[in-house]
Amino acid sequence: MGLLSRKDSKLILDPLADDNPITIQVLGICSALAITAQLKASIVMAISVLFVLGAGNVVISLIRNIIPSKIRIIVQLTVVAALVIIVDQVLKAFSYQLSKELGAFIGLIITNCIIMGRFEAFALGNGPWRSFLDGIGNALGYGVILIIVGFFRELLGSGTLLGFKVLGDPIAKTGLYSIGYENNGFMLLAPMALIVVGVIIWVQRTRNKALIED
Repeated sequence: MGLLSRKDSKLILDPLADDNPITIQVLGICSALAITAQLKASIVMAISVLFVLGAGNVVISLIRNIIPSKIRIIVQLTVVAALVIIVDQVLKAFSYQLSKELGAFIGLIITNCIIMGRFEAFALGNGPWRSFLDGIGNALGYGVILIIVGFFRELLGSGTLLGFKVLGDPIAKTGLYSIGYENNGFMLLAPMALIVVGVIIWVQRTRNKALIED
């Protein structure tokens, strides 16, 4: 990346692969289970976390020297709660139906382990720019996994992507359904998200043997 040093580039690139918050750090698993039955919900959650973590890291970094140590967790929760309220209100204004579908899961961003973890591990000890890059990198790493899981769960479970029928019409028996293909309803159940994440972890560790624990 031309505008970034090698060290800064790693803040964005590492969470996308070999330091992914879901597959390597095993954080944020709950939302991966809960909202990835539909690709659209996965994308919206990824964008929401991108905004909250990127902006939140900057805010925490800016005020890190004036936060009393004893109440830093409360301050962090207040910051992330304010950002989540903004996301929730924007969703209600521009996509009310999707806001209803995501329901409490948007609010649960407040307790997302990835966000609080990056506040504690990085934003409290680094400047605003590097904290911003760290937030964006980890949010992108989280979002990529959500979108991959949502893609396969919706495609194999419903035969659709973003609500569009891509495999044919299961009632009219067109497309793949004309040769006997049937949707796999199990893909829409929460445990299947964990299995898809497990497959991603297996592929990742097969590609990079250094990630395999002794």
